[in-house]
Amino acid sequence: MSASTRNRRTFTALLAAGALALTLGACSSSGGGTSSSSATTGATAASSAAMSSPTASAAMADAPFGAACAAVPKDGAGSFTGMAKDPVATAASNNPLLSTLVTAVKQAGLVDTLNSAQNITVFAPTNDAFAKIPKADLDALLADKAKLTKVLTYHVTPERLAPTALAGTHKTLEGSDLTVTGTQPNFTVNTNSKVLCGNVQTANATVYIVDTVLMPTS
Repeated sequence: MSASTRNRRTFTALLAAGALALTLGACSSSGGGTSSSSATTGATAASSAAMSSPTASAAMADAPFGAACAAVPKDGAGSFTGMAKDPVATAASNNPLLSTLVTAVKQAGLVDTLNSAQNITVFAPTNDAFAKIPKADLDALLADKAKLTKVLTYHVTPERLAPTALAGTHKTLEGSDLTVTGTQPNFTVNTNSKVLCGNVQTANATVYIVDTVLMPTS
């Protein structure tokens, strides 16, 4: 075999090998395309999940929080859903945790005042909070309308406070300030009253149920 013939055969073999490599590369690219498509689908799903996460977080932030929330009725007018439909004094009257507060509000003649107010925050003492006050002192407070009104309006601020805005010093309807410290879910009002169930919504107010009756300093 001549050298020329050998060179032609070698060149032909190289061309065939190159064509085979190109074919295999195309197949691999096609397979890679399928993999890329799957990755894109996965990325889209992950992106969708990430986009939905802030919404879920916002929903959690808007929900009531605190251990005592479990004692709120699950349905009916006294439930969170039921309370959200009524103005605050009416909503409180349907909540079994707040019956003493409701009695005090009625005694002070503040039902219409609270129900007609717009965008307020109410720090609502539980029945147990009122029970901390010696009975003679509580009876005297309930019998003194002016003093009772002063105490009850000290539990109300003229703005609707979300949990993110709760910490700080706030002017009350009584005229003096109260101070909230802490972060969700552990808030304390005036150093001694713990928020037991917070961010409860009514038609015109945000309610924070507390374990101690607040007393104005003046």
